Amino acid sequence: MKHIFILTTIILFSSITSPLFAQQDGFIKDYLVRLENSRKYLILVAETMPEDKYNFRASPESMTFAENLMHIGYAIDWHSQSLLGERESRDWKTDTIFKVNNKSKEEMIATINKTFDETIKLIKQFDTTQLDVELDYFGLNRTKRQIFLLLADHITHHRGQIIVYMRLNGLVPPRYVLFQ
Repeated sequence: MKHIFILTTIILFSSITSPLFAQQDGFIKDYLVRLENSRKYLILVAETMPEDKYNFRASPESMTFAENLMHIGYAIDWHSQSLLGERESRDWKTDTIFKVNNKSKEEMIATINKTFDETIKLIKQFDTTQLDVELDYFGLNRTKRQIFLLLADHITHHRGQIIVYMRLNGLVPPRYVLFQ
């Protein structure tokens, strides 16, 4: 009788938790597809902008095209490696990886690609039981699931800015591709 109770409990627990874990695994799978599509489009935008326009800024107080691009990379690294992966944050003031400095267009694109590679690797190994863990996000409580979504929004926000920079320079940005 004791064995039947234990077996029944295991079966009942499995029937409740399996759909939950499947949904969480589905979230990661869907997110990875979206992130890879976002990478492809961002790299295409970065490749399309001529290198001599990388220092263009729309207004005196705005970031340059290059600064926006590297800011996207820094934010991808910070959201994924530090918030989701719990690595100590890079210090923006002393960081050299994501500063434009004298980097060429090719070096910046390589940095962005490497950052996406590292982020995708981390997300593939992400423990989905951690999705509802809350973190302090600029004084607000946000779950790690929300951090994933905030990262996607942030990439889109700054990519949209650099697309406007392209238009302000008389360039036609790459055609938008759905699901980014």
